[in-house]
Amino acid sequence: MPELIAMLHSFVGLAAVLVGYNSYLVPGEGGKIHLAEVFIGVFIGAVTFTGSIIAFLKLSARMKSAPLMLPGHNYINLGAIVAFLGLTVWFVLAPALWLLVLMTVIALALGLHLVASIGGGDMPVVVSMLNSYSGWAAAAAGFMLNNDLLIITGALVGSSGAYLSYIMCEAMNRSFLSVIAGGFGSDGAITGPAVDYGEHREISVEGAAELLEEAKSVIITPGYGMAVAQAQYPVAELTTKLRAMGIKVRFGIHPVAGRLPGHMNVLLAEAKVPYDIVLEMDEINPDFDDTDVVLVIGANDTVNPAALDDPTSPIAGMPVLEVWKARNVIVFKRSMNAGYAGVQNPLFYKENAQMLFGDAKVRVEDIIQALAMTRV
Repeated sequence: MPELIAMLHSFVGLAAVLVGYNSYLVPGEGGKIHLAEVFIGVFIGAVTFTGSIIAFLKLSARMKSAPLMLPGHNYINLGAIVAFLGLTVWFVLAPALWLLVLMTVIALALGLHLVASIGGGDMPVVVSMLNSYSGWAAAAAGFMLNNDLLIITGALVGSSGAYLSYIMCEAMNRSFLSVIAGGFGSDGAITGPAVDYGEHREISVEGAAELLEEAKSVIITPGYGMAVAQAQYPVAELTTKLRAMGIKVRFGIHPVAGRLPGHMNVLLAEAKVPYDIVLEMDEINPDFDDTDVVLVIGANDTVNPAALDDPTSPIAGMPVLEVWKARNVIVFKRSMNAGYAGVQNPLFYKENAQMLFGDAKVRVEDIIQALAMTRV
């Protein structure tokens, strides 16, 4: 779904570019204001188009999630903006097709570079940011077509997407400008200095089932790994089974869990998980102290204590789900690789944490079977 949304954003951007060229080439309305509308609309659309394509490639793992850090990359972006402003004035005063084409090439390159410079750890912000861009592109197309409805809906999408981007940055303790300048991200490799936290401990499916059966309260914290494994359905089934056993089960959702805002909420709702047991981070964090078992399913950076304990960490200051305060933590992961932020997670080495390796969907299904065997 996240990559599909990114691809749909690219269609809006491409549409704005085509409408802009059509508005300029087809005889009709003129005037300096209209020329400015065309030039600005094509610019926004072109940036949205290539930016969304790169986002699609990153989200679908067809392109490395690590940020592209060219020398002086901030000056490249600034130079493109300055060139756009200068060309806009030139185009309004002396309109020419070659100026429109030149600006389009610059805008296409800017959109590519902007999103390529943002790492996988910031992709939730990128998706909401592109949503804002697509709204403004639609609004620009509305101005060119004299379509009030398109202007209004585009402005609503653009402004709400911008505000959502701000909220996401607040949730990650990052400024919007720092995200645009180049976000953190990796492909599982550690980007910072490696730290020896000791040895991690592993747990079997049977051991996990035994801990759950003895628990009175369980919190499940899902992440992008749950989405990749499509494990939301067995997770919902496990939730139903545990609740039938008299165990209190709730979900803790981090604001940036997944690859777009509300990603985890949508998946859980799709699997028919009761809405009243799905809680936001601020609601669930005070309850970890009194929780017997936490299941971390495909989450990494959003449950990393380094965000609070290590001021030198790339994710320092980012609010996280404080799962390590529970009596037992079971982490579902395919390997010990770092998350998208490329930061080691000391949670995996804590005494009350155990790793359950493998595909999340398969492992949850195995636990359901193990619980069924013990209840016979």
